[in-house]
Amino acid sequence: MEAPHFLTEKKVAMTANYGFSATLTAKPAMGDQLVELLLTGLNEGNPGASEHCVVYLVSRSASSPDIVHVTEGWTSEEDHHRIFAGEAAQAIVAQIGRLLAKESEYTDYVPVRGKAAF
Repeated sequence: MEAPHFLTEKKVAMTANYGFSATLTAKPAMGDQLVELLLTGLNEGNPGASEHCVVYLVSRSASSPDIVHVTEGWTSEEDHHRIFAGEAAQAIVAQIGRLLAKESEYTDYVPVRGKAAF
């Protein structure tokens, strides 16, 4: 008897070659809404669901619930820019501004090695 294809199918690991982290400060008491909006980025058709997005992590500050951190890892900088130029990403970005108390802080990076399993 032959094993089902999902047991024998080899998964192809995607590597993050470009990434960034962002720190977003929500208006007072708006941290929950900001987190919920950012998590919609994982919905089908949105940037975090793209095969090119290999890390999409939304975190909160332990000391201030209105400070939210986003870490993203992409197969390439070009893939990131292409996906974020799309309608789905721009719709999310357009909604983020009304929740923020100040300009977001970004740090870009080149991932070296690590692990993200959820």
